[in-house]
Amino acid sequence: MCRKSWNLQGICRSVVIVGCCFIGPAFGQAESADDAPLSRISFGSCAKQDQPQPIWEAIVAGQPELFVFLGDNIYGDSPDMDVLRGKYSLLNEQPGFKKLRQACPVVATWDDHDYGKDDAGAEFTMRRESQQVFLDFLGVEKHDPRRTQEGVYWSKTYGPVGKRVQVILLDARYFRGPLKKGFDAREPGDGYRGKYVPNTDDDATVLGSVQWAWLAEQLQIPAEVRVIGSSYQVLSNLHGWEMWGNFPKERERLFRLLRDSHAGGIVMISGDRHLSELATLPKSDPLGIGYPLHEATSSSLNAPSGNFTKAGVRFANEINPYRTGLTFFDVNYGNILIDWTAADPIIRLQVCDEKGAVVLQQRNLLSELQP
Repeated sequence: MCRKSWNLQGICRSVVIVGCCFIGPAFGQAESADDAPLSRISFGSCAKQDQPQPIWEAIVAGQPELFVFLGDNIYGDSPDMDVLRGKYSLLNEQPGFKKLRQACPVVATWDDHDYGKDDAGAEFTMRRESQQVFLDFLGVEKHDPRRTQEGVYWSKTYGPVGKRVQVILLDARYFRGPLKKGFDAREPGDGYRGKYVPNTDDDATVLGSVQWAWLAEQLQIPAEVRVIGSSYQVLSNLHGWEMWGNFPKERERLFRLLRDSHAGGIVMISGDRHLSELATLPKSDPLGIGYPLHEATSSSLNAPSGNFTKAGVRFANEINPYRTGLTFFDVNYGNILIDWTAADPIIRLQVCDEKGAVVLQQRNLLSELQP
């Protein structure tokens, strides 16, 4: 597969890009590579379309130059495409979301609920039809490669040489193999867990062969910062709900690919969990990629986890050996802020509450994220 087949010049409001472009309202003007680099990215997941979404006001006030939807963008949960279209329409009618789409480009991948079925993977029989509805919602043009490829994975590189930001959004649904249910006995205080155990079958996949090859190509495209989005968590691997840890061989393959690519500046973002946290895979870890790999998980935009917010619950003991800091259980969104004015650019991964206050932050120098 040659790189040329994947790297088509797109047209977007903010930058000249490499990759394919989501076209939405107020988009469509080409600009030169001398334009200001991308420095403010907001992201989030899990938005119930039939409930109020006041959080968009804080997101828009933060003046993002790009917003990344990480899945469960609606709660569709239906094989009926008319039902999915109707629920996307409800999201589009949210006043705050309208303001966001007028303020900046919106790009996205999907998770299970907007895919069409809870916890589903490749077995979902309506995935091809659902993909077209998803692309319609985003306003993706008819000639875009995602209209004919299998899966919604996508990449774009923003900004001038020396300040390039590559955004890579993975599709962890379309090709994903079967989940395995099981029971992991723990002693009291060892932390609760979900219903899934690792699938160690040799043919169990998360991305599928074509997407794996595509990702390897993307990591060779020149960029100073790379933001890789997965709809569910990559680092946290013990909670037993949906995660890359359910497919340990694929998770190790991902880390190995990142390490062997010698690509610098990688940070990861994810959603799904109805909680937020920051996590780090240390450079010294046997699975390490050559420098610390940081992941920011942001969820939910308007549906906080009822398991942790009921009266009387003091904390939730979910084990995550990679977590840095605390877990935040209320409504939230995430930011990636890049200070290009510093001699050594500063990258901040943030989780913010409904009013825009920063509740979690991981601060890194770009020089620290190099192989």
